[in-house]
Amino acid sequence: MPTDLWPPLPRTFYERDPVTVARDLLGAVLVSQTAAGTVAGHIVEVEAYLPENDPANHAHRGRTRKNASMFGPPGHAYVYPIHARHCFNVVVQPIGVPSAVLVRAVEPIQGLHLMHQRRSSLLHNRPMPEHELARGPGNVCTAFAIDRSLDSWDLTQGQRLWLAAGNPTSVQQIAVSPRIGVTAARELPLRFYLVRNPCVSGKTWRQRQPSPRTEGQSG
Repeated sequence: MPTDLWPPLPRTFYERDPVTVARDLLGAVLVSQTAAGTVAGHIVEVEAYLPENDPANHAHRGRTRKNASMFGPPGHAYVYPIHARHCFNVVVQPIGVPSAVLVRAVEPIQGLHLMHQRRSSLLHNRPMPEHELARGPGNVCTAFAIDRSLDSWDLTQGQRLWLAAGNPTSVQQIAVSPRIGVTAARELPLRFYLVRNPCVSGKTWRQRQPSPRTEGQSG
């Protein structure tokens, strides 16, 4: 078990606002451990979802059975299905404040053979470039064997699925753009990614820092 190499981030890391956590997740290590083996990679692209004034947030209209994990505790997973696949989010802020950060892309560093097996099984064993293994939120979940059974999973345990500190990133390495694939509040600059990283999904042409209003917004 690589817990000594990648100790899980503490719960206090997740108790902050989603924009701050999103930026600090860039460079962090996502680790998934199953009976088949361990896979790990550096997070290179994320999106923040705000607890207030954000109609793209799944909890915008209130708590339901499907989005209950978004309401806490912080440091748990929020996993939801989409088009027969899944998306993985980390829950942030105190209990009762529904906000999260979506992990959109990961740069593989361990368990590439296992990622290839999982991804190629959906693509009729077509060979795949390394930078595409966990490029896009659905592909992240496939490569890391994340599904709805991990919804509400405690990411601070250091078991099965967790996040660890990784490469520190500077302000100059982080680019900002509107989120991808949302129809509501699509103009908000809440997508963060590492500049010139080939594993990033979507367009990478827009690079600027978030506005003061968005940076300071929290629950």
